Amino acid sequence: RVTLLELMMVKVSDKNSVTSEEMNAFMRHGDFLAVCFQEKCGAVLKLTAARDAEDEEALVTIRLLDVLCEMTSNNDQLEHLQACPGLLETAIDTLRLTHLAGKQAVNIFTATHAVTGQEEISHPAVGFKSHLIRLIGNLCYKNKENQDKV
Repeated sequence: RVTLLELMMVKVSDKNSVTSEEMNAFMRHGDFLAVCFQEKCGAVLKLTAARDAEDEEALVTIRLLDVLCEMTSNNDQLEHLQACPGLLETAIDTLRLTHLAGKQAVNIFTATHAVTGQEEISHPAVGFKSHLIRLIGNLCYKNKENQDKV
C-alpha cells in the first residue's frame, strides 16, 4: 500500500502530463483517500511508542497525508477535496492529538525535536505535524466556510 501511494504521489506531483481523464480519476481516488485517512489517522499516534516505529498502518497513513497534501496543492482537485465531509475536522483533531502526544513523550512529529547532535532524521513521522498544517491550510485556501471552521 505504501508503494502504491508513493506511485500516486509521483503521478499527482507531475502536473504537466495529467489528462482530463486522469484528473477525473484523481478526484474519485481523492474521496477514497480522504475517507481512508479519516479512518486511519489515529494509527500515527502509535508511533510515539518505540516498539511501534515501523507500524504499517501508521506508515500508510503518513503516505495518505502526503498524497492528500499534494492533491490539495492542485487547484483542479482542491475544491473537490475542500468539500469532502469531515476531512478538515479530522486533520485539525489529529493535529491536536499529535501536539499533545509530542508533549507527553519524545516528540517524533517535528524535526526540531527529532534531531539530537549530528544524527540524521530517520523516523517516518518527522514532519507529520507540518504536513497536517499544510493540508489544513490548503483546505482553507479561498474557502470562507472552512476558514470559519478553523
